[in-house]
Formats: sequence, structure tokens, C-alpha cells
Amino acid sequence: MSKKREYQVMKKEDIKNISYDKLVEYLQSIESRAFHADQIYDWFYKKGATRFKQMTNLPLNLRRRLEEEFLSADLTVLKKQVSSDGTTKFLFELQDKEKIETVFIPTSKRGTLCVSTQVGCKYGCRFCASGIEGFARNLTCAEIISQILYVKNAKEENNITHIVFMGVGEPLDNYDHLMRAIRNINSPKGMNIAARRITVSTCGLVPKIKKLAGEGLQIELAVSLHGSSDESRDCLMPVNKKYPVDHLIAACREYNKATKRQVTFEYILIKDVTCSEKAAKELGRLLKGLLCKINLIPYNSVSEFDYEAPSRNKIFAFKNRLERSGVHATVRAPRGKDVSAACGQLRHTM
Repeated sequence: MSKKREYQVMKKEDIKNISYDKLVEYLQSIESRAFHADQIYDWFYKKGATRFKQMTNLPLNLRRRLEEEFLSADLTVLKKQVSSDGTTKFLFELQDKEKIETVFIPTSKRGTLCVSTQVGCKYGCRFCASGIEGFARNLTCAEIISQILYVKNAKEENNITHIVFMGVGEPLDNYDHLMRAIRNINSPKGMNIAARRITVSTCGLVPKIKKLAGEGLQIELAVSLHGSSDESRDCLMPVNKKYPVDHLIAACREYNKATKRQVTFEYILIKDVTCSEKAAKELGRLLKGLLCKINLIPYNSVSEFDYEAPSRNKIFAFKNRLERSGVHATVRAPRGKDVSAACGQLRHTM
């Protein structure tokens, strides 16, 4: 029996699903040089290659072997919409014909890409378009990364400086593929985007928040709170039945302690629902002593929900009340509303 450890490729897999270390292991198993892993990563993540045949500094026999054993699948762009404010929304079709949306948000100093992690969403928040059609499946690491690579390579002005996992789906519900993607995004061999420029959003999956705290990554955590108590959160977020507010806040305090990083809370402002003096007071008490900030998000219209955003005066009265309680608050300016690319408007079907 051969002493050489055989790397078993059970099926033709997208090579972007494979970690750098596993890629080195594979190359050694076929008696190829380990440094070719650096070249492959450089082609995909730095030079914008999408096919093995483009990797001209690899030996021809290795390129052929990679073509035989692995995929490098592309996303198909079905639709691209550009907002009046410069925000661009992409509707991508995956290999199995499922669909996701991805949004690029440029400003004068940064370019933020809002990335999807699932096809649909199983959590059904009652203000968000992403879960209206239900949940189909998780995205693979390769499908997550491919969104970023497509936008990065689409044109020179798409200078991606920040990644936010706030697209379609619940990122922490696809934990393993998400973490694999983040490590490639963060790695100097990959996209080399600093951990502090990567944000993971969650509707409040308490066990996964605790697990994330132990990953040793200096990423940003954003928690969709959207309620000031169990009563108010239950109305909008069914997940609160499983992970109530006190458990969620306790997990965030543990995250603070383990990582020394602040938590960002997202809070949607809906007229006559979440934007009230009582809610502001409750939030002030709830978040007291927690290293955090809160992003206030005026409701963005979704046709299936009969809600409205509060007036500007009500929004800033709410913000000021929070700040008097010692909670740092900002009002998030909506981007891409005219192409349904703003917070809560992304879908996986069109």
C-alpha cells in the first residue's frame, strides 16, 4: 500500500470551497509543489481569474488536473440596477438556478459590499422581504466568495473596502461556510480585507454568537434587535420565542468580555410600532453598561407589509432620548431605496 496519503475528491467541487491548507495538502498528494497554492490563490483573489486555463504560470499538466477534478463556477448576472445615489444591486443566478441579491454601496471614502449567505431565510422577520418566499438552502463558501469576486472584478471603480454579511439569509445559520469565507476574505493570501472591516449580522442566534466569540477574529458583530422587550420583539421577530431578549443581551455581554469588541445593534424605526418614548426608555435600560452602539434604521417600504417610517422629528427625538440614557446612537441613511436595495428590501426571487 502506498505511503503517500491520497486526497479523495468525492465529487467535482468548486475549488473556492477548499481552504488554503487543504489546497496545499491536495497538491502534495498529487506530487505537485506546495507553492502552487499561493499562485492559485493569487490568480483567483488578486488577478481576477475565473478559469484554470488563465493561470499561465502553473504547469500545463497541473492546470489540466485541476480542470478535471475541480470546478471554478461563475455566478450569472440576471439583472443589475443602479440607484440614483450610486448604489448598485445585482441579481445573481446560481448553478442550480436559485437566485440571490448582492448590493455594492459606494461613498467617497469606502466601498461596502452587502453579501448574501443563504437562498431565502427561515426566520421570517415581519418587516423583511428576504424571508417572504421562505428558505431554500445555504450558500457554499464558494458562492459567498463569488459574489465578492464578481463585484470586485466587474469594474475598476468597485473598490471594495468593507464586507457586510447583511444580504439575503441569516449568516450565523450558515456558520461553517461563513467562517471559511471570512478566513479567505481576511487572509493576506486571499482578499486581504482587515477583520475589522468585516461585519456579520444576526437576528440573534444565541449559541452561534457565543461560538463566534471564540473564533479569535476581530470582526464586527451586528445584532438585529428591532425591539426593546420580549413583547415588542415577538411582534416582529419570531426568533425571539426561542432566544428571548434577556438571553440575547447576556450573550452580547459575553461577546464583549471575550473579544473586547463593541456590539452594534440594529433597530428598525416603524411608525406607531417601534418608535416611541417607552421603547427608547426600555432600550436605554436594556443596553446600560454594554459596550455597544445602536444603528437606527427608518423603515424601508416592502409591498407585503403595511408599515411606514416615522417622521424625521420622531426619528431624531428617539435618537436623542437614547443618547440621554447613555447609548450611542446613529441614524442610518437609506441607500438604494429606489431600486429596492435598502435594508430589509433584498429578496431571493424576482
